[in-house]
Amino acid sequence: MKATIWHNPDCGTSRKTLAILEESGVELTVVEYLKTPPSREKLIQLYADAGITPNQGLRLRGTDAEERGLPDADTDTVLDAMVAEPRLIERPLVETGKGVMLCRPQERVFEIL
Repeated sequence: MKATIWHNPDCGTSRKTLAILEESGVELTVVEYLKTPPSREKLIQLYADAGITPNQGLRLRGTDAEERGLPDADTDTVLDAMVAEPRLIERPLVETGKGVMLCRPQERVFEIL
């Protein structure tokens, strides 16, 4: 099985999810999304496949998202903000052949392995 993780090495949950993936023996692609952010189209696909909205994939902790009114903003505004500032993307997102999951907590990754 192949898996891709949109990863932030400074995030404990992301590191724990990465460790689970590494231990599972999947063919793994690690994308440090702060260095190589997903495109708008990729974000749309990831959230659709995960069954969540971009607003549900918005990182609030450690960002200015609330001050900017992003939790209540329309989808296009949220996506534009995420593309411009990838730190607004909640992590880690994991994609496998079984689907996409926002792995908070990290154990959620088992649902798509």
